[in-house]
Amino acid sequence: MKASEFKAMSAEELTKKISDLKEELFNLRFRLATGQLDNVMQINAVKRDIARAMTELTAKTKA
Repeated sequence: MKASEFKAMSAEELTKKISDLKEELFNLRFRLATGQLDNVMQINAVKRDIARAMTELTAKTKA
């Protein structure tokens, strides 16, 4: 996702999205450990999305 998409979300939506992304990251790590993951770069992309969402959530909380 792009940062602009996270900026359009409310704080509640961001919290839900972060939760979903963390669950997806867990599943990707599990698939990596079992040797079923084809594209390892997905892990980095999900981590980056989590960071973007958390940054935007922090900015909304402080405002």
